[in-house]
Amino acid sequence: MNVATTIAPPIRLSQLPRRTAAKVAAIDWEMLARPEARRLRELGLDEGVGVEMMHQAAFGRGPVACRIGRMTIALRRHVAGAIHVLP
Repeated sequence: MNVATTIAPPIRLSQLPRRTAAKVAAIDWEMLARPEARRLRELGLDEGVGVEMMHQAAFGRGPVACRIGRMTIALRRHVAGAIHVLP
């Protein structure tokens, strides 16, 4: 008997619930300014990297804090919106 498994589509990092771990599925580099893209690359953020949403500012505005490996970093919401993750 075959059991079909459903794979959830990627969501934006900015939509990931708090204390939820995920893997980076893709990054929309065109949405980011050059310095923002360079910073993400310097931090080691790329496809396949594990991330965890730690905190979001109230009312869906302001920065988000996420964990990448052992680092906790703050990202502007539009930067987090350019990062697509699989929970």
